[in-house]
Amino acid sequence: MYLAVGRGRPPDGPAPTRIPPPARPAGRRRLTGTVVALGAVSLVTDISSEMVTAVLPLYLVLGLGLSPLQFGFLDGLYNGVTAFVRLAGGHAADRWQRHRLVAGTGYALSTVCKLGLLLAGSSTPALSAALAADRVGKGVRTAPRDALISLNCDERDLGRAFGVHRAMDTTGAMLGPLVAFAILWATVDAYDAVFVVSFCFGLLGVLILFACVPGRAAAPARAPGAAAAPLRETLRLFHVPAFRRILITATMLGLAGVGDGFLYLVLQKRLGLDVEYFPLLPLGSAGVYLLLAVPLGRAADRIGRRVPYLLGHVALLGVYLALFSPVAGWPLTVLVLVLHGAFYAATDGVLMALGGPVVPADRRAGGMALLQTGQGVGRLLASVLFGAVWTVWGMDTALVLAAAALGILLILARVLLPAAPSPAGSTPVTAPEPS
Repeated sequence: MYLAVGRGRPPDGPAPTRIPPPARPAGRRRLTGTVVALGAVSLVTDISSEMVTAVLPLYLVLGLGLSPLQFGFLDGLYNGVTAFVRLAGGHAADRWQRHRLVAGTGYALSTVCKLGLLLAGSSTPALSAALAADRVGKGVRTAPRDALISLNCDERDLGRAFGVHRAMDTTGAMLGPLVAFAILWATVDAYDAVFVVSFCFGLLGVLILFACVPGRAAAPARAPGAAAAPLRETLRLFHVPAFRRILITATMLGLAGVGDGFLYLVLQKRLGLDVEYFPLLPLGSAGVYLLLAVPLGRAADRIGRRVPYLLGHVALLGVYLALFSPVAGWPLTVLVLVLHGAFYAATDGVLMALGGPVVPADRRAGGMALLQTGQGVGRLLASVLFGAVWTVWGMDTALVLAAAALGILLILARVLLPAAPSPAGSTPVTAPEPS
């Protein structure tokens, strides 16, 4: 009877007025249409890029007969040349407040360069030029894209937002090797077919970007008529203590980050894996990344982003040790791919969520570009050095030195990385969702 009275109309009075729950402010929404649309763009584009990435080690080392040192140079170029253009892309997006336009230019350049690989043939200089141009496109687009995510999401939810984006991105990374495997199986190692299909997927990603993503960032931080900050203002972010420590940490740990192509080549040699199954190896890492990206992003929002970022590099150290260990067969495959996927899930988007809030909104893309530049330079040097050591002293020696370097740098990073970096004090405002 008590429950019946409590839930219905009072016996001697009018019906109570129902007070609706307070609406969640627009600026507090966890995810916006921009974040989801950018995830869709990355999903399609990653199918394109990972098709090439999955077959590139085989194409260069087994197909064209390049040495480990030559492959190390090209792999470092493929993964690290973006460092020299990220700043330009980030600064251009901040200066013009045209984040979509700058990002779209980068996506389009990378798409066209897939066809350039067809024309390069076996010429190492031509291959280097095509790969460099492709990475220029990636460098131009990455910082404006991540700035769009950061500026369209509340700071406390950045880990989740980047986790969702990276999960969609990784879905494409899983599909890319599958498509490459299917093409190679159906066409008997026709690498040119892989490059053509990759171009088509890249073109679709560009179309989605301009159709579904707003042209400007969430909120211009400058007053109307105010002059845009010159590039030197972005470089002065190094003088911000919290940002400087994050940047140095990312660069240091990048120096011990062996390229994915090398790790998969080592695993293939340890397993004696048939060539046609090689493109499937990245699929395992991508699957783990897909499963863990959102949970680890949400955990980073709750407990702080420093801990997942450092633990992710502990997982990478585990990859090196596993490849050097006596473990063999499918247990080695599972262990390496799980640890490798966990490394990316705990570090990729988390680094952007960690560094973004300490950068003012009007320099957000430039600040993220600085972080990506430091990390990219480190990985460029790491790939070249790993290839050189492998060529001179062998694969096992290269793995031992990489593991030792990462262990030492992790200790330094534990001391250097700020536990709770102070935000820049600029509150992002959510842009209208795309129609």
